[in-house]
Amino acid sequence: MIAVDSSVLLDVLTADALCGDVSSAALSDALASDDVVVCEAVVAEVQLMLETSGNVMETLNAMGIRFLAINEQAAVRAGVMNRRFRDRGGRGERVVADFLIGGHALLQCNGLITRDAGFFRDYFKGLKLIVPKA
Repeated sequence: MIAVDSSVLLDVLTADALCGDVSSAALSDALASDDVVVCEAVVAEVQLMLETSGNVMETLNAMGIRFLAINEQAAVRAGVMNRRFRDRGGRGERVVADFLIGGHALLQCNGLITRDAGFFRDYFKGLKLIVPKA
């Protein structure tokens, strides 16, 4: 099972001129080989950014992406990593959702499709990252 980050979905759903094609290719490759899932944080972020009253999960389900809730262990890991970030001097550039996505992918999935590899590599050691590339 592979998790997908909000940025990749937004690239695909908005046909982003810079990253849309590479994000779409990475997502297609993942869908061809495994189950692809999103957690609550990704659903909320994508719903917000698309500025639509429609249910984004209907679109994601049609693409073959399903919902997998964050479990207790992943939520706790997210909180621990968020605390580490703040202890290192991090402030507003990261939100709790980033840590929830990382905890979910690390503890409940076999990888994460993301364009934010540096952050996830730093805070979620051992997480397999799939980075869309041209």
